[in-house]
Amino acid sequence: MPAPLPATANAVQPQSHSTSNRAVLSLLTSLFFTWGFITVINNTLLPHLRSVFDLNYTQTTLIESVWFIAYFFASIPSARLIERVGYQKSMVIGLCMMAVGALLMIPAARLPSYGVTLVALFVIACGITLLQVSANPYVAVVGSPQTASARLNLVQAFNSLGATLAPLFGAYLILGRSASGTAEAGHVLTQAEKLADAQAVQLPYLIVAAVLVILALVIARFPMPAMHHNTSRVSGDERKQMSLWKHRNLVFGIPAIFIYLIAEIGVANLFINFTAQPEIGGLSHEQGAHYLFLLWGGMMVGRFIGAWAMNKTTAERVLAFCAIGAFIVMMIATLGTGSVAMWALISVGLFHSVMFPTIFTLGIKGLGPLTEEGAGLLIMAIAGGALVVVQGWLADTVGLQTSFLLTAACELYVLFYAVWGSKATNAFPEQ
Repeated sequence: MPAPLPATANAVQPQSHSTSNRAVLSLLTSLFFTWGFITVINNTLLPHLRSVFDLNYTQTTLIESVWFIAYFFASIPSARLIERVGYQKSMVIGLCMMAVGALLMIPAARLPSYGVTLVALFVIACGITLLQVSANPYVAVVGSPQTASARLNLVQAFNSLGATLAPLFGAYLILGRSASGTAEAGHVLTQAEKLADAQAVQLPYLIVAAVLVILALVIARFPMPAMHHNTSRVSGDERKQMSLWKHRNLVFGIPAIFIYLIAEIGVANLFINFTAQPEIGGLSHEQGAHYLFLLWGGMMVGRFIGAWAMNKTTAERVLAFCAIGAFIVMMIATLGTGSVAMWALISVGLFHSVMFPTIFTLGIKGLGPLTEEGAGLLIMAIAGGALVVVQGWLADTVGLQTSFLLTAACELYVLFYAVWGSKATNAFPEQ
């Protein structure tokens, strides 16, 4: 069985029973689905913007870096907002922020403006950060602590379902309706084609904004059980006697999230360009988006499998197995050619699947009344995705395929965390 979480992890008010918990989890799966979907639309948007604005790999990945920088700046304010207004209202506010950002993509497309595009994506990412800080720990605590890792992997599987469907949505409504998405390799766009391509994003983001507003209204009216007060931050005097840095699983879990995100985002963002390489697949961007569907589909399947496996063995063992598998397939993708390399990169999604939710639950294990603060720091570590710009620089410097050695190195740190870094120290006792 997975290692248990702290007493606070089973911290829903006594009147909340398993039936209401299941209803809440069912609703939250739609939340996880939605932000997974929106995040991965970026993976089809990036090659599109690369063509529209004539960007190199460094500039392209810098767009995604702006997205993840939002996690760094918004995580602590998000934790404070949750403390002030509660988890449910914070989720609603997060969805509304995302809707505003999605609507900003419309003027960004009409101008078209690279700068306004960055601002719109930053606003969307701030909204997702608020959802991450509120929804992830909420799922971890709304049920038995013994099954927290399995439960978070299960709802994250629906996050991956959204991520799996997003490339098809993006391929049809963005890449499939643009000259850059359907052109043969080497085709140079005219100014008229670039303008038309920029405006192709208006309809998809209008649809996204409408869905976000509807979901915000549903969550605002849903009777969600409140967390027990023990999950809240303790008083100032009590807090002085406690230290987050005495908990090894958190200390090494923060860089584990940070480093893992470099790997996940680097693979997702450069995947379509990787499949377009003549020595790999020679695919158009639209065709590559359909294979990206398989990458995210592997993450979805892996999370369902992981949720089942963690009811049979420890979360640490599952995480170690996946880290080893991810390292092997990344080396094949880096050193291989043709369909072997392409399918190796696709398969890494299966191994990446359990990494974020498992590292997260192992990281907050035993934190007791410090759970909320620890969760905020772990979500802040998602800013590691901003360092995908390093892989963009490597792709420009040593080649796109060789740049995936960085991903392989990231998998080794995850293995270290699974084997040693995740062992809890100074854990608060369960109630």
